[in-house]
Order: sequence, then C-alpha cells, then structure tokens
Amino acid sequence: MMSPRQIPEDRGSSPHFRHTPVQIIHIIGNFLRIWSIYSLYRYLSETGASVVLFLFTCLIPASILFLILQKPWKGRPLSNTQVVPSIINGGITALYFVLWGKGLKSCGPLRAILAEYSGAVLGVLSGVLYGRKGHIWKKVGGLIAMIASFYFLSQGWAMETYSPFYILSYRNCYSLDDEVQTEQLLGIKEMVLPIFAGILSALRRVIARRVSLKNQLKRRLNAITIASATCFLFPVAMWDMIIGSPSSTSDKVPFSTWAFLSTILFGVILIFYVDSIAEERLHMVFSSPRHLMVAGGCIIVMEIVYNMDFSLPGFLICCLILGFGIYEATSLERDVFTSNLNCNCGLMYISSNFVGSKLLQRCWILLRNLWAVDLDLAYWEIRQC
Repeated sequence: MMSPRQIPEDRGSSPHFRHTPVQIIHIIGNFLRIWSIYSLYRYLSETGASVVLFLFTCLIPASILFLILQKPWKGRPLSNTQVVPSIINGGITALYFVLWGKGLKSCGPLRAILAEYSGAVLGVLSGVLYGRKGHIWKKVGGLIAMIASFYFLSQGWAMETYSPFYILSYRNCYSLDDEVQTEQLLGIKEMVLPIFAGILSALRRVIARRVSLKNQLKRRLNAITIASATCFLFPVAMWDMIIGSPSSTSDKVPFSTWAFLSTILFGVILIFYVDSIAEERLHMVFSSPRHLMVAGGCIIVMEIVYNMDFSLPGFLICCLILGFGIYEATSLERDVFTSNLNCNCGLMYISSNFVGSKLLQRCWILLRNLWAVDLDLAYWEIRQC
C-alpha cells in the first residue's frame, strides 16, 4: 500500500526543476516592481510632486493597456454579480493607491513595501470569527509579532542612523564619508497609512478571488477594476491639482520619464501577471512568508544600490519577526485535521486509482495538502475541482 504522503507519479516528477523558470520570473517581476517603487520615491522626495496626481496619470495608460490586452467585452458575457463587485473593488483599489502613495512619500520605500504584508491580519480576523477558540492564541500571537515588527521599523531598526545594531552595519566596513540618503525617524502613528493600505490591498485580492475562480476571467475582471479605480481617482486628482500640493514650491515640477514608465509597466501591469502566475503555478499568495523572503532580498539590493540609510541586521530581524507573524496568522489548525486526514488520504488515493476518477484524485491531493498544512496549495486545488 502506498503511503498517503507519497506523491503520485503524474505530479511528482522533479517539481523543483519544473517550477524553476516560474520562480525566476517571480523573482525578476518583484525586483522590477520594487525598483520602480524606489525610482518613484526618489522622484517624489526630490521634486515634491503630488502623489495622487502622479499615480492617477500612471493609472490612465495602465487601465487602457489592461483593457486592450484583456478585452473584457469579448468572450462570454460577464454577469452583474461579477461586474458590480469588480467596480466596487476598483473603489477599494483607488483608496489603496492614495494611502499607499502617501505612505511611500512619508515613510520611505522599505517601510511602505513591508507594510503591504499587514494584510495578513485578515487571517487573524477570520481565525477569531470562524476558528476554534483553543487555537485563537496562535492568530493573536502572529498579530502581536506583526505589530512588533512594524513598531521596530517605525523606530528605525532598519536604518543605520537609528539602528541598535549600528556596529554590525555593512557600511562600517567601508568609508564613512560616503553620501547617504537618510530617512526621517517615524513613530507608529506615521505607519498607519501604509499599514491600512496593506489591509486594503489584501481585501481587494480577496474580493478578486471570490468573484472569479478562473484565471482568464480574473484577468478580464481586473481590467474593469483598474479602469474603475482610475475613474474613482479622477475627482481626487482634480481636487488635488486645483488646491495644489503644500510641498510644491514651484509652479512647474520636473517630470521623470523613468519613474512614470516603470510605475506603469512594472508597478501595475507586470506585477499583476507575475502574481497571477505565482499563485497558479507556485501556489504562492502575496501575504506569505515565501513572498516576503523574495521581496526582502530585492529590498536589500535596492537599499545598497540607492545608497539609502540602511541597517542589514536590523532589517533582517524585522523581516524574521514579520515572517513569523504572517506564518502564525495565516496557518491552519493542524491538530484539528491530522487524525482524520491521515486515514482519509490513504482511502481517497486508493479509491481514485481503482475508480479512475479525476475528481477523487483532486480531493485526495486537497486532503493531503491540508494534512501538510499547505494553505496556498490546498486553495489552488479547491480552484481546480
């Protein structure tokens, strides 16, 4: 009898080598997106341009490109139960861009990127509302770890100037006379904007998954979402242009072509397709420790290249605490399923081989992934059933 945890032959042939090209695409896509964020931050900090107006000008061509590529008006007609939530999701996306842009300008790229993973608190909320009372403390512990990580980030642990690990900083091994782009020390209150933007980002991803289970339909609806987000952002951008940004001292602000194009191509369009491929092929969602590990490596490279005020030991400690919090906040309750799934997995696998049913094979794989506490993989199998 084959062990329940043994991988079937049709799915277990060198999975790591098979997924290596997709992993490379995922790393390159996230690197380009983070590069565009650092370019945008440098442009905003040097010119004092309006964040809302700049993001609105980026969303206009991005929405047009999405509509041209996906053509949501073609193919199977979309129902109102799909279009209306997508339009509402566009309003959430517009609010997310406003808060995220404000947080990027005030907190810097490092803290703005890591704050996007605050969306894992939705896992804590679901655990409190629908989980077992005996396992709520794991979710709460993950939430406390995430709050501690954001507190350390707000206190400058990832900055060389304010880090308690200043002696261990990589920059001390080199000349201290280099010009370093320092950032302002913040409090936890200033981190509210990017943290809330991260929660909105997770909420819009959840709505997109609920509305469309199939990947092609999800891409068509995403074009509607970005187009509606552009429409929702239009009056805000016009009001900001009329009132004027208080930080702008000149009538004419210089324009950065690279910041504009990189935000459109890498920050909006490319990252959507990369995250979709990673979710479909690698079973990796955004608010996960694996995704945080990829983003952390890209942030380290960009902090060094842009000569930012950066402390590697403090950054690694904040990422470890944040990754632990995300893992605990989004983990399944393994003890609830282990005893039953250990038996059911073997029976389901034997039945699927004798009967030859693809549905039973899918159910067996789903149970095995739940038994292994692989939430991302189990969610992917549910979509395939």
